Order: sequence, then structure tokens, then C-alpha cells
Amino acid sequence: MAEERNYLLGTHDAEVERLGLQHRVWRPRVLDAWRRAGITVGSTVVDAGAGPGWASVDLAEIVGPDGRVHALERSARFVDVLDARAGQRGLDNIETHVADLVTDPLGVTGADAFWIRWVLAFVSDPAAVLAKLRDTLRPGGVAVIHEYLHYNTFAILPDSPAIEEFKRFVVDDWRASGGEPDIARALPALLPAAGFRIRSMQPIVDTVRKGDLVWQWPSTWGRNYPKFLVEAGKVDQAWADQVVSEFDAAEADPNAVMITPMVLEIIAERVD
Repeated sequence: MAEERNYLLGTHDAEVERLGLQHRVWRPRVLDAWRRAGITVGSTVVDAGAGPGWASVDLAEIVGPDGRVHALERSARFVDVLDARAGQRGLDNIETHVADLVTDPLGVTGADAFWIRWVLAFVSDPAAVLAKLRDTLRPGGVAVIHEYLHYNTFAILPDSPAIEEFKRFVVDDWRASGGEPDIARALPALLPAAGFRIRSMQPIVDTVRKGDLVWQWPSTWGRNYPKFLVEAGKVDQAWADQVVSEFDAAEADPNAVMITPMVLEIIAERVD
């Protein structure tokens, strides 16, 4: 098995479940985007940065036995989880590849579409990744992309000083690690340069209260990431405890409102 290369928050069971929750929150919009992009029965689709395969399984069920899903994922642990889930569901149309999108050959050509979500924001060379993903597509093949457009829209109202400081710290730490939280701002230029024509773009941001499932997406991240920062020696326990305490306070406040980080959806097609 290829060397394990963990994600920021690891590849343990709790992270698999957190990513599953995240996918459930976004699933209605994702299914709609795939439909509008033309992904259907018999399609061959690349799931780029597939994680433990929550989206891969949905894609496999959409394309059916005559279609194919190529799940590209750098974590061998996540690939094992994905393979097990596909087996449990009786899906034999998912082909998994342990591959780093930046450094490894992707080994796929002729696909009808690729799907990528919150991956370009974390890679060191998004332009190179887009060029490699273009080569996985047939001429006219479609790209469906969800990436952060304006991460700083994330807020909990009434304003929470600790959460605002946490957000600033996350953004600074993200950039220091070589990523770009607002990578979608660059995509209208990067995509044509990589050989794509943009068909549609739309921003996605929600304003929700505690009872809405969407609340759980940033809230779960906000509880897990401070623990990582403590373990990495980047903050002390008291700082992390204050962040979690303010998330707790917001969830106890019936008047609290969450604004989610703004995401940009892009549907584009390969041109030759």
C-alpha cells in the first residue's frame, strides 16, 4: 500500500464521520450541480480528492453499472474506507487510485466529467492540478467545482470575539501552509489558461440558525480544528477552550445566526 499521507485533521474514524456530515449538508446542491453539468447514467466521472468517498458513492449510483467513477485520493486510509463502503453497497463501478493530485500521474483519460470540492484551496499548485484534471477529460468534458470564494463571510451573530480571532488565525495558518482559502477568486483566470470555457458561476452562502443542518458544517469544523492547533503547538489549550466555549454559547442562544463561508460553484468544459 502506498505511503499514508494524512489530511490536516487526520484520516481517523471521527474525521471520516465529519466529512460525511459535511457531504450531507452539501448533497442537495451537489446533486443539482451534477445534473446541470450533464452527469447521468453511463457517464465516466473523476472524483478528484475523493476523501473517504461520500461523493464517489453518490456518483456511482447516478452513473449506474454502465458508468464509471475514478476516485483519486492521496490518503491510502481514506481509499480503504471508500473501497469498503463501495463493497458494502454492492458498487463495482468505482475504481480507486491512491494519487496526489500535484505530484502523481492521475492515470485517467477520456472521462465525461470531473468533480472537485475544497481541494484546490489546499494544494500548492492549483494551476498544475487543473491542467492535469483537464487531461483526464474527453474533448467537451465537464468540470464541476466548489471552492471557497470569500472565507471571511463566515461569522456568528451577535459577533463573537473568540470566533472572529479563530477565523483570522485559520486563514493565516492556511496561507502559511501553502494553501489559499479564497482560491475561487483566481479560477475565472486559471480555468481558461488551463483550457476550459466557463459555462456558469454562482456564489453560495447561507444564513442559518442552530436548528438548520447547515449550522453543523462550520460548527463541527470549529470544534475540531482548535484541537489540531493545540496538538500542533500553535495555540494553547486556554485559547482553544475559549473558541469552543463561544461555539457552545452561540448554540445556546436562540437568537444566534450563522453566516457560512462563501463558496463559488463553477461548471466549465474542456476546449481544444
